Amino acid sequence: MNINQVFEILKSAGDIRAARIITEKHKKMSVFRTFWYAHLLKRGVPVAKIIHEKWFYGLKFYTNRKTLDPRPDTETLVESVIHDCTINAPRKILDMGTGTGCIICALCTNIPNLTGIAIDKSRPALHVARKNVKNLGLCNQIKLKHGDFATFKSDEKFDIIVSNPPYIKYGDARVNDGATFDPKIALYAKNDGLAAYEQIAKNAKNLLKQNGKIYLEIGIGQSNQVIKIFEYFGWKFERVDKDLAGINRVLVFTL
Repeated sequence: MNINQVFEILKSAGDIRAARIITEKHKKMSVFRTFWYAHLLKRGVPVAKIIHEKWFYGLKFYTNRKTLDPRPDTETLVESVIHDCTINAPRKILDMGTGTGCIICALCTNIPNLTGIAIDKSRPALHVARKNVKNLGLCNQIKLKHGDFATFKSDEKFDIIVSNPPYIKYGDARVNDGATFDPKIALYAKNDGLAAYEQIAKNAKNLLKQNGKIYLEIGIGQSNQVIKIFEYFGWKFERVDKDLAGINRVLVFTL
């Protein structure tokens, strides 16, 4: 089966963009793989979950169904941290709920002298993150540990904490079809999507250095609620950063 035939079959199953991405990734495909990929596209499986690859902040990441696919909205979180790191002093970072590792990998690639720890409660997600850290040559900068938002402890404190926690409330009808192929543990949280923020606000106070900052991705319309949670636990709100659509996407706090 030649590449044009493969392209036409995939295009009819999904769309032109999906067909182009897959055929560029696989210059040669068997008949079986072609029709299997077509079947997945018809089911609505995201292309990244089919080819196990997603680009984020100029870097290529491995992904599978055990992690969220890196999303453009989350690049705002990376930009927020880079914006504040104008001096090339050594810094320690903690990534809470790392998933694929895309946030901490992008930051350690773009900020000189940055090293740190990435945690996740999902061991399969940590396996994915470990693969990406190795592929990007960041093993000397990033250590991966099993841990969750509420109970993770560390002997060292950090200059920067970042997190893109689960923040969708159960039953939210705005979740797109592609997200149904992501792990629910990385998407949904109790208390109308705010439970993870409550855990982070309480525990991260013990993990951040004085004059350090925490950067959080938030969902649409959650700014005021998350600010109230963090202020209740003694944090000082610094600013909100918007994504490319003009939506409040990142909150920054200090102690």
